[in-house]
Amino acid sequence: MQDKIATEKVSFEDIKRDVLHDYKLGRISREMSLLGRREVLTGKAKFGIFGDGKELPQLAMAKVFREGDWRSGYYRDQTFALAVDALTVESFYAQLYADTSVEREPASAGRQMNGHYATRTLNEDGSWKDLTQIKNISSDISPTAGQMPRLLGLAQASKVFKEIQFEGAEKFSKGGREVAFGTIGDASTAEGHFWETLNAACALQVPMIVSIWDDGYGISVPTHNQRAKVDIAEMLSGFQRNEGETQGCEIIQVKAWDYPALLDAYSRAEYFAREESCPVVVHVIEVTQPQGHSTSGSHERYKSEERLSWEAEHDGLLKFREWILNYSAELDGKEISIATADELDEIDREAKKIVKDGQKKAWDSYQKTITDLKNELLPLVEALANESTEVSGEITKFKNLVTVAKKEVFHLVRKALIHTRGKNSSAREALQKAYERLFDIEKDNYSSHLYSQSQWKATEVPVVEPIYSDSSEEMDGRMVIRNNFDKIFEKYPQTLVFGEDSGNIGDVNQGLEGMQEKYGATRVADTGIREATILGQGIGMAMRGLRPIAEIQYLDYILYCLQGMSDDLATVHYRTKGGQKAPVIIRTRGHRLEGIWHSGSPMAGILNLSKGINILVPRSLTKAAGFYNTMLQSDEPCVIVECLNGYRLKETQPDNIGEFTVPVGKIEITKEGTDVTLVTYGSTWRIVTEAAKELETLGISAEVIDVQSLIPFDLTNEIAESVKKTNRLVVIDEDVEGGTSAFIMQQIIEKQKAFRYLDSDPITISAENHRPPYASDGDYFSKPSADDIVEKVYALFHESNPVKFPKL
Repeated sequence: MQDKIATEKVSFEDIKRDVLHDYKLGRISREMSLLGRREVLTGKAKFGIFGDGKELPQLAMAKVFREGDWRSGYYRDQTFALAVDALTVESFYAQLYADTSVEREPASAGRQMNGHYATRTLNEDGSWKDLTQIKNISSDISPTAGQMPRLLGLAQASKVFKEIQFEGAEKFSKGGREVAFGTIGDASTAEGHFWETLNAACALQVPMIVSIWDDGYGISVPTHNQRAKVDIAEMLSGFQRNEGETQGCEIIQVKAWDYPALLDAYSRAEYFAREESCPVVVHVIEVTQPQGHSTSGSHERYKSEERLSWEAEHDGLLKFREWILNYSAELDGKEISIATADELDEIDREAKKIVKDGQKKAWDSYQKTITDLKNELLPLVEALANESTEVSGEITKFKNLVTVAKKEVFHLVRKALIHTRGKNSSAREALQKAYERLFDIEKDNYSSHLYSQSQWKATEVPVVEPIYSDSSEEMDGRMVIRNNFDKIFEKYPQTLVFGEDSGNIGDVNQGLEGMQEKYGATRVADTGIREATILGQGIGMAMRGLRPIAEIQYLDYILYCLQGMSDDLATVHYRTKGGQKAPVIIRTRGHRLEGIWHSGSPMAGILNLSKGINILVPRSLTKAAGFYNTMLQSDEPCVIVECLNGYRLKETQPDNIGEFTVPVGKIEITKEGTDVTLVTYGSTWRIVTEAAKELETLGISAEVIDVQSLIPFDLTNEIAESVKKTNRLVVIDEDVEGGTSAFIMQQIIEKQKAFRYLDSDPITISAENHRPPYASDGDYFSKPSADDIVEKVYALFHESNPVKFPKL
């Protein structure tokens, strides 16, 4: 294993070759930006955002970015992506045109706007590639600063790999020597994610380099309106580590147009991060933005003539050219130089040609996809023209279109099928078959891979039933979950858990009691109070092959990291079309306890904002344990919501603790009945069960169903079968009205079509629309109680048979 950064003696010819290579790459990147803007303004692309002005610092950063390293950045880093071979001219324009081909646009297959880069860390079957042989780019997201929490986890993984080994770890790290590189615009340093991430990195001492591209503006808003100080390095001075301390970071400030200084800055930054595991901030100042923020507008609207003139004079590539032409040295008694003006002019012309050729190739490939589609479907539509004058009219309108995309082709086909409805000709049948086949292809192009499609998808994990015997022990629920975690940590050395109070005291409910002492502070760790970066640690480490369990102490506090769950974690697999994954488990606890912020159940927000994450809501700690065992065999992310009031309730521990699984997407009928189906989940299940027993005394046989898994939901439509038997449906949960109960109702009534079996109106019983008060009995008066459930269910039967069920 390499212990230090490799150095070697180089000749002047080597230096010259490297300098001119950088100059050429910088010119290619600039030409890509210039031509990219023109492609948008001429209507061939929808929107463009580019990295012009940032070429030199990104070239310097790329020189210290090595195989196995990771980047978590934002949409200005095209030069860097070019320099590390994660981007080509063709793939740059393929993304600009939103080409849905993974081969031509491997970063996102047309799912992201341009400037969002990623390398494919997975093989086609969803298995991991050897990430130590790749210069890895974690998939970019548009919310600026949203990339920062993930960066923390990518960096922390290197520290973990220095201490933990497991079978297959050699594909993810070479002794933990990898550095995580982050990039962010200076205006986005006003975001809380930036400060939270940097603070955590300084505390954890992780190998991380954050580059701040400081061009003085956040779109049109100047820096002095963004932060307390114009100079972010000055603001960060308190983070500067002191000699001999293992806290804080190194801060380096450098001009964006000073090529030699940039090389030196990043060389020093790499040493601090890679050799000393110290986070580094590289504040790159005097960055220019020749074309403004994006194609949405011109920077002439908000920049003064003086500023525009200064930017033109301090353009990085112009300064680089000047430096090359002014370079002079003496070697062996001879004056040497790097290049002449004519030689640089030739490089400029070559760069322009390379870009133009690449753009044309990308455009032709993109257009061919549409042309091939049109050539296959249009003749089939034309074959229907004799059957319908309306079809002939649609064909005429189609042929008069100035531009044609896939949408217009499919629109024509669907209109033709509508106009020929009721006709059974062979021509219509041929069109229908072709339409269905090609639409399925486009469905895959645009809507696949929200969840795993691999053999490790959550729904494919084998079911192992819990085993009970006469010797099975009854104990507090917290002990069941603790003992299960003990088995997990023993079985999966790549698994680690971290969160507020998770380590030393074994979490606030003692579900991890003794685990840190047994498995060490790296695998069972305390964190600061910083939910967004707890999630970020999980995402980043999961991307690097570890199996993190990110603990958010209470469900109410998950709102702090909901942005990252929604924008980043939930979309990773989708926005790369299966190119990356982050199978992090988010552990939390919630539902019924006391107080506004310790008994909330904001499940509808999580459900609607986190499609792409499995949402699991076990009714007991034994069920929760089974879900952990399931999801650690899966390659998908999930949220597991433990019942906050269940830790001291008695449960019988299965004999096969650590081995049994609970299937996702599978409901459980916990009480059979014939008159009404009661659907619920989580802590409310105990109350519904209590109510069902009382209903029996009133002559109503209630079937109780525990949903267990909200996403995915009842994959075999068992609830509809229950409703078919009982003919009545009641959904009970402790979210607000129109919340999770509405989601459950939609799944049952609309998707499972259970409306066909109803003899009474389906109803929901949910909480009040406010948070539960702390006052004694606040839970009883603000969330569904057994009394509420009994009365409302009974009212259904009174309505249908008032003689048998007189009014209460």
